[in-house]
Order: sequence, then C-alpha cells, then structure tokens
Amino acid sequence: MNRLVTAIGSGGDGLARAANGEILYIPGALPGEEIAPDGVRLNDSPERVAPPCPHVAACGGCTLQHWSLAAQGEWKRGRVATALFRAGFDIPVALTHQSAPHTRRRADFAIRRAPDGAVTLGFHGPLGVTPVPECQLLRPEILALLPGLATVLRSLTALRREGDAVINLLDSGLDILLRLDGKPGVPDHERLAAFATQNGIPRIATQHGVAAQHAPLRQVFAGATVSPQPGAFLQVTEGSEAAIVQAVLAGLPAKLPRGAIVIDLFAGLGTLSFPIAARAQVQAFEGEPEAAAALAAAARAAGGRVKAEKRDLARRPLLPAELKPARAVVLDPPFAGAKEQVEQIARARAPQVVYVSCNPAALERDARILAGAGFKAASAVAIDQFLWSAHVEAVVVFTPPKAPR
Repeated sequence: MNRLVTAIGSGGDGLARAANGEILYIPGALPGEEIAPDGVRLNDSPERVAPPCPHVAACGGCTLQHWSLAAQGEWKRGRVATALFRAGFDIPVALTHQSAPHTRRRADFAIRRAPDGAVTLGFHGPLGVTPVPECQLLRPEILALLPGLATVLRSLTALRREGDAVINLLDSGLDILLRLDGKPGVPDHERLAAFATQNGIPRIATQHGVAAQHAPLRQVFAGATVSPQPGAFLQVTEGSEAAIVQAVLAGLPAKLPRGAIVIDLFAGLGTLSFPIAARAQVQAFEGEPEAAAALAAAARAAGGRVKAEKRDLARRPLLPAELKPARAVVLDPPFAGAKEQVEQIARARAPQVVYVSCNPAALERDARILAGAGFKAASAVAIDQFLWSAHVEAVVVFTPPKAPR
C-alpha cells in the first residue's frame, strides 16, 4: 500500500500513516508526496528543490535542503504558533528572519584518526565523520581553515583516535578549542602555535589550557567588549543575533522609568544584557563559570549598568522576592528550557516576561506554566536561525495577570 505524506515531524522527517494507523517517519519526504512500499517516491511536491550541497546525503546535517526556504520558514513559524496554542495562547506568530547561506560563524567538528594515521575533520553523518569542503552553511573564513587544521591535527601526538574542534569566528578572528583524547606536550603546543601564527589565528586552546594566543580575544555586544572563553556559546549567525536582540528590545515595556531594573536570566556573555542596558539597569545571571566571569569583567569595564552574577538557575532559580524589583524579566534558557525558573516567575506574577526559546517543546511546557498563573501572550516571533534544519528560535512576550482590585 502506498503511503501519503501529510506533514513534517519535529525532526524534519515526512509523516505518513500505515494501514494499521501507525505513524511512519520517512526521511526526505515532503507533504503531498506518495511513497511506495519499497520507499520509492512516486511524485514530487511542488515545494521540493534540488539540495544545494553535494554532501547532503553523506553529511546528514542539513535535513531539509530538499525543501524550499519559503516552505521551511512557514513550517517553522507554524511550529512556534502550535507550541503556544497547545500551551493556551492563540496569537499570531511572524517569521522575522531567515539566515542566509555561508553565514554560520560557529561550528563543532568531529575529528577521527584512522589506523594508518590519516585524520578526518568533518561532521557526523550516517556513515561516520564526513569532510564537508563545500559546506553551504559556514562562513568562508572557517571553511578555508579546515584543510590546514586537519594537517596539523595529524601531527599531534595528543590526538590518538578521536576528538572534536569547536571553531568560533569572533570579532577578533578565529578562535579554536580542541578537545583531544590525549594531553598535548611541548612539541604539540609548538605545532599549534606555528599554525596559529601562519594563519593569523588569535587563539588555539585545548581542554587542558591555551596552546597559543597571539592577540586579545573580543566580541562586541552593543558597544561592550567581552573576552570570550574558548568554545564560548554564540548565536550562530550575526543576522539571527540581531533579529533576536531586536525582538527582545521590542518586547520590553515601552516606557521604563529612570533606574528601572531588567533581570536577564541565562545571560551567557551578555548578548542581550548589554543592548538592554541602554534602556535600563540590568541584573544578569549566568551559571556557566567562564561565561559568567567574562560577562562580569565586561560589565565592569562598560560602566556598571550591567551587574553580573554567577548562579545555576536550574538548582537555584531566582525566587519571587528576588524578582520583585524588576520591571521586566528576560530569559534565554538552554534547549531543555527553564521549568524551575519559570515556576518561580509564575509564583511571583512577575512583570513583563520576554522568553527566548530554541525548542518549541520546552517553550510549550514553560508557557503552559505561565498560562496557569494567568499570564497572557502579547506577541511572538519566529526566527529561522538554523538554516535547513528542523530547529527554530522564538521570542515571546508574556504580560502578567492584572492585580485584583
């Protein structure tokens, strides 16, 4: 019996229903396409396009390259709208940004050494680690670095069988963190330092410490200069970061009195803290020690409108009394969401809440907590930061219940 694909699942697979009612997940299939029992596609959706990357099948990273960008954007917008609807909020959602090819400035590569000593540097695919010399996502500066990096990795005694490389393109240049299965000695550090010098790389580090640093590291947020730790988290494209910041600022109360406080939770390096500081005093909380230290140092240098504190918000969420001074609460939690913190926000009946989400399922759960406490959803936007993947970013503004008279 042929199977008609009717929708796309949360992971990007086509969904069809078997004769017994079972839901089938069909990779690479699109709504409206009919699939024969042997897996052959019998027709093409009008939204099907030729994947722009020749490595798409082997790499496995861009699961939606066969789908038109317009259709992907609408599907991602719908994912956010559906999550909010299931949580109890029926509001329009707009797609405000879609990342362009060759703009990704952060990537995590797998490293594998073969028995003959050869080194493969690439992404995890269905058949193992696959080099992607023509990646359609990455900034050209990162792509150009990969052949030379693979060569120097082959020369390292600290790379025995496997590792990974996190590469960030900061405002100051490329920053590389190598996590290897051995500890580098002096010869390895010398090889890495020579590679950094030859390629104008400000810093190369391993999990054991900095191997070479030739210049200060900097990332600028709204005029504040932060010195990120190796492997620091960044929004993956500059354009998507700007779209998120714009949506967050638009979600703050229109009029903030002089001295108003905005609390920024899961603040990271200050991506949102420093732009918000142009309008209010910011109390920023971050649990990752190195990020919190970098944020605090930048906050001190920026003049004091941001006060940063290290705090694990999953174990020690801010309590209602600590949230009370704020005129707005902004949170940008990790993929799992912020259940413990949102419960405290709901208990506090906190003022305006601006929630940045990278996971519709976690957004739905956390938004349901706010709905149960009487919050309303005032606005929501979707941001297609992760091109050709099933992931979607959202910024949602919640307003508190009215106090009883």
